[in-house]
Amino acid sequence: MSEDQDLPEASYETATFTRADGRITARFGLTLDNHLDEVWAALTHPDKIVDWLAPGEIDLKPGGAVKLNFVDSGIVIDSTVSAIEPWKVLEYSWSGPGEPERPIRFELEPVGAAVGLTLSLSVPETEDAGRSAAGWAAHLDMLVAALAGAPIKFPFEVFKGARDLFRERLAS
Repeated sequence: MSEDQDLPEASYETATFTRADGRITARFGLTLDNHLDEVWAALTHPDKIVDWLAPGEIDLKPGGAVKLNFVDSGIVIDSTVSAIEPWKVLEYSWSGPGEPERPIRFELEPVGAAVGLTLSLSVPETEDAGRSAAGWAAHLDMLVAALAGAPIKFPFEVFKGARDLFRERLAS
């Protein structure tokens, strides 16, 4: 058995994919055992975002600046907030100047004492949607760990497993 086969098939958040209008949308849904205020802070506050995503800031208003700097990979997100409803919705493009729009949307909903989080990512169908979604599967693992008070580094094994599975799903 290869090393990858030793991993559980879904040791990460999995996505569903849809195709429409030249785009592929990946959608994740998970329930977080945290208070709504904690989850919203993790998505929006610079001192929390850094624990699971990247150093940066989000100006929480329509058209507000979104700047995230993934130092290790050299990726810089320089975008604007396209939708915001505090404690419910946050959306911005996962792109830099001159790049195609790649909207990322976080939707929060109370589920008893927990919070339902739906994350949607839309990319042009010419891009590697499996890779993009796998990056978000890894970052969602990081978010869960950060919310539990035990931040982790980017889990490459999660990224690689999810990427292969998502690419396979998209090819079929």
